Amino acid sequence: MQDWLDSYSNDHRNPVNQVFHWCCVPPIVWSVIALLWTVPVPQMWLRPGAWAVAAMVLAFYWYWKRSRRLALALLIAFAALGLLTNVLYWRLGAANLRWLAIGVFVAAWIGQFIGHKFEGRKPSFLTDLAYLLVGPAWLMAKLLRRLGFKQAV
Repeated sequence: MQDWLDSYSNDHRNPVNQVFHWCCVPPIVWSVIALLWTVPVPQMWLRPGAWAVAAMVLAFYWYWKRSRRLALALLIAFAALGLLTNVLYWRLGAANLRWLAIGVFVAAWIGQFIGHKFEGRKPSFLTDLAYLLVGPAWLMAKLLRRLGFKQAV
């Protein structure tokens, strides 16, 4: 995992770009969860949000194979985002939640590309889609270090 994070760091050295990532990556993660939450499921077998939970489980597994510490921290973040999304689903309804998630997704990605304009480099995921999973891990590793965990990975 450290190799992934180091490579990602090399593409994200500009402080302005880093601020954009702090402000945009978490909303992107939430918006993907929310969009998946609104995908219909057979009511007699599954509950709303089943596709989102499946995606979070798969992402957790990807992280777990690379770094248990980061995976556990990201699992906590996924759980919080899942709980938030469930509340919003029942308060706003599927259609309104979907529109909110689309708006957040588009705005946050615009922010990401603005950040990369400051960086002068293209986003990492354009070279390897796995970097779409590395971005949240990169932020979590930074957060864990700020919270005093000497080794975040």
